[in-house]
Amino acid sequence: MELIDTHCHIHFPDYELDPDEVIKSAVKEGVKELLCVGCTVHDSQRAIEFAAKHPNIWASVGMHPHEGAVYVNDTAALQLFRELATKPKVVAIGETGLDYHYMHSPKEDQKKLFRFQLDLAIEHSLPLIFHVRDPQPMHSKAGLSAFDDFFDILDQYKGIKGVVHSFTADKAALDKILARELYVGINGIVTFAKDAELLETVKIIPLNRLLLETDAPFLTPAPFRGKVCEPKYVRVVAEFMAKLRGESIETLAGATSNNARALFNLR
Repeated sequence: MELIDTHCHIHFPDYELDPDEVIKSAVKEGVKELLCVGCTVHDSQRAIEFAAKHPNIWASVGMHPHEGAVYVNDTAALQLFRELATKPKVVAIGETGLDYHYMHSPKEDQKKLFRFQLDLAIEHSLPLIFHVRDPQPMHSKAGLSAFDDFFDILDQYKGIKGVVHSFTADKAALDKILARELYVGINGIVTFAKDAELLETVKIIPLNRLLLETDAPFLTPAPFRGKVCEPKYVRVVAEFMAKLRGESIETLAGATSNNARALFNLR
């Protein structure tokens, strides 16, 4: 059985565990390949350097929506980021998108940075890893929905491929994601979620649109809450999802690994 962690950050300089031991532990649990995802320009550089040292690790370069105000007018940083997209083992752009939960950057700055990365992905024929988060609970005022703005921007582009990572939205959002032929990334959140609607929604994600991830060091799944998250916990997420959906772990693992290889062109 083979699993792929399609979203982790074990390349972070402050990751608390020994990355080499973490990778070995992941492989022992059947998690054979990992995708280290960048969140800033320098973090993306680290992801590339980290992937270069490990044959089973790939890199994604991204500027998180939190960084919108930092980068949107920084010409030098944006040019450096452009160059990173062409480096060996870079298989995606992201994480990028819109985050209206924390609002660390103004909406317009987030949108501009998001568009920049969409343009770059098209230029280099790369898929994207999307971060989309709404306020909790959602405010009724028009224009506050990150998903509404996300879909509005996305629909202005053609040929976009990607995954909405760390999915925790409702069925209406899922339907719109699937209508655009995007993938859906599921992590440890589902193992401790108390939202019955979310669990019902992830049950109906088509198997050919599902990806597994950890977001390590964040979102450690139950029953390991309180520990630093590791890529090996993809197996825990897979086992939970297989039971929830009434599928065998072998079926789920095979399908999600094939999906990851197809989306990110892993070879």
